[in-house]
Amino acid sequence: MNEVQNPKKPFYYYYGIVFIFIFLFNALLLPQIAKRAVKEVDYGTFMKMTYDQEIGEVEIQDNQILFTNKEGTSVYKTGLVQDPGLTERLYDNGAAFSSEIVEEMSPLMSFFVGWILPMIIFIGIGQLLSRQMMKKMGGGNSMMFGMGGSKAKVYVKSSQGIHFSDVAGEDEAKENLAEIIDYLHNPDKYKEIGASMPKGILLVGPPGTGKTMLAKAVAGEADVPFFSMSGSEFVEMFVGMGASKVRDLFKQAKEKAPCIVFIDEIDAIGKKRDGQIGGNDEREQTLNQLLTEMDGFEGNNGVIILAATNRPESLDPALLRPGRFDRRVPVELPDLKGREEILKVHARKIKLSEDADFGKIARMASGASGAELANIINEAALRAVRDGRTFVGQSDLEESIEVVIAGYQKKNAILTDKEKRIVAYHEIGHALVAAKQSNSAPVQKITIVPRTSGALGYTMQVEEGNHYLMSKEEIENKIATYTGGRAAEEIAFGSVTTGASNDIEQATKLARAMITRYGMSKDFDMVAMETVTNQYLGGDASLACSVETQTKIDTQVVELVKHQHEKAGQILLENKDKLDELAQFLYEKETITGEEFMEILNR
Repeated sequence: MNEVQNPKKPFYYYYGIVFIFIFLFNALLLPQIAKRAVKEVDYGTFMKMTYDQEIGEVEIQDNQILFTNKEGTSVYKTGLVQDPGLTERLYDNGAAFSSEIVEEMSPLMSFFVGWILPMIIFIGIGQLLSRQMMKKMGGGNSMMFGMGGSKAKVYVKSSQGIHFSDVAGEDEAKENLAEIIDYLHNPDKYKEIGASMPKGILLVGPPGTGKTMLAKAVAGEADVPFFSMSGSEFVEMFVGMGASKVRDLFKQAKEKAPCIVFIDEIDAIGKKRDGQIGGNDEREQTLNQLLTEMDGFEGNNGVIILAATNRPESLDPALLRPGRFDRRVPVELPDLKGREEILKVHARKIKLSEDADFGKIARMASGASGAELANIINEAALRAVRDGRTFVGQSDLEESIEVVIAGYQKKNAILTDKEKRIVAYHEIGHALVAAKQSNSAPVQKITIVPRTSGALGYTMQVEEGNHYLMSKEEIENKIATYTGGRAAEEIAFGSVTTGASNDIEQATKLARAMITRYGMSKDFDMVAMETVTNQYLGGDASLACSVETQTKIDTQVVELVKHQHEKAGQILLENKDKLDELAQFLYEKETITGEEFMEILNR
């Protein structure tokens, strides 16, 4: 079956453009070129030149007088006045009378200027524009000024690039991608059994988990051309340019097959098509072209698509079906072992002291992404330089975690004596409630030093190991810990402050999730009252129930938080002496460790 192409414009179309250009040139520019420059002078100058015998030729017209100098190199004109003796005076002073002072060009010169010269100019402009387009397009592409041409970056194998050994904490993702690399290097062993590689692999996960870094590692490991482009680069102001860029990208990829094409943030062009009036037609055209190129009539043999996104739920179902993206590779937040390995990878480039304990740092950095762990290492190195040391120690690493979580210490924030004491009781209230509950994580550090994030103090709890599930009792204990700060203020001072605003927000969020998402309410059993979208970008939730049910949910949330608040207050009342002793100790020291806290608590 022959491919049907759009017919090209006939030659007479271009001949017509050239003819119109030459016609306008002859009508507008040629008369100006044909004329010699004529200088206008007053009649007195004309009379003076006559008496000085400086006039060569003269032509008396109806409304003006044209004349040349003696050498005939310049032409002048002046107005005609009543002068009866003008002709005799000119003759007596040697002037010659003529009727063709402004001469017409010769036929040969007229043909050259009127036809040959415009064609040379026209062809020259065309060549100049063509060269500029070739430079912008990198050769080969004939699209106007590079619009519609792919701006994909092509990477080649480099010994200084990122390899799989530089990526840690994502073993499953590395295993999936290593299989692709192996297929590109040894395709015969897969073809022998009849297996074929996935046409597309989609990397999904929260920001900072290493999706783009994994793609860079593939570029470093693969011995094939690697095209890299962001989804937003397909979006153009002009309609049709995005689809044209997709065609051009896959055209280049097919010419260099086998190869890998990486599209970062593919959700910029791959969102679901809703068909609503006023939608982004340009984006939908781009998506349609991408669908066709990935698995259309022609196919994309030898081209493996690698894409990354943190919004997989927003992608069009036609894009996610097998045959386009056959495999989805989750790139999740690293676990304890993964965090430790990531810290070791990023610590290769800095000088460490012998007391560095990455296991402890990994436990303290629970929930951190790969990018945040890299930032923790860098902040530790900066702190060591700031303090004039040549090695990064354990204290630098621990402090850098606090910097990433809560910000830098605010040295100019001076609390009043009363405020400082309130904050001390508040933080000890959190720590004491957490320590007295069997299912709470142990306390690592308590401080009342203000931070740039706005926190006047905080209590750091550290999980002993990996924690994938939370029981109902553990969540309730966590809510009680959040309310412990406010409860301590109420017991110690009989009043409350604004310092518990973040605690209230976190406790309410947990309590609502227990009832609407986790099925931990007796009234609603295992019915989901809330749906979560953008799970990798904060997890926005929206209620999917009636107004009456929402009222019941609000009532149960209030009761749950209130009950845990009362439980926290009871724990603190039973340990009032320890609360006062620990709060006084923290007030004096400003920062205490978990060991110091437990030593006083267990006396």
